[in-house]
Amino acid sequence: MAKNENVSISVIRRLPRYYRFLSELMRQGRDHISSRELANVMGLTASQIRQDLNCFGGFGQQGYGYRVESLFQEVARILGLDQPLSAVLIGTGNLGRTLALHIDFETKGFRLTGLFDNNPAVIGTHIGGMKVMGMDELESFCRREKPSVAVLCIPKEAAVMVSELLISLGIRGFWNFSHYDLAIEHEDIVVENVHMGDSLMTLSYLVHDSMESAPVSVKGKKE
Repeated sequence: MAKNENVSISVIRRLPRYYRFLSELMRQGRDHISSRELANVMGLTASQIRQDLNCFGGFGQQGYGYRVESLFQEVARILGLDQPLSAVLIGTGNLGRTLALHIDFETKGFRLTGLFDNNPAVIGTHIGGMKVMGMDELESFCRREKPSVAVLCIPKEAAVMVSELLISLGIRGFWNFSHYDLAIEHEDIVVENVHMGDSLMTLSYLVHDSMESAPVSVKGKKE
């Protein structure tokens, strides 16, 4: 997949939404769709749709729109879903176990190839058919299997040392739940930080804001 320096991160973050909506349109049996129709179902504008897709070549036909299946395949290719990356997951507590069991990594561009933990009670057990290995096995595993990505489900204080080790072993991408901001320390790696608490606080703001801006309904008094 060729790197495009001119594509903004906001466009990139919309690509998974295109993928999801196009997948749903395929399930509905839609053969083609106009930019205006696609904009309506996605809550965007037709102009924004065209601008986003033109970053990667356009793919539409004037007067006809987009072939749904063809555009779906192109978005999948742009996202790199046709070239899955090997990934390891570090930390198999509640969050790590949930991700390993319920995230379909295969359809998201990744092959989960290793699970690691430092808890003797879980080392040697299996999650979703995959054996949990000890952290002392991480280095040899990475040198042998050469994963590209790590999922960090460990405390912030542990993430500092573990991330340094992983970077030295060739890891260049992190799905980071640790609250340790890897991108600040290592500008040459790719990090997707996930702060669920931040998302929840954002929701709190938006709900309060919508309640404060909603018109007040005044009921008439009974005579």
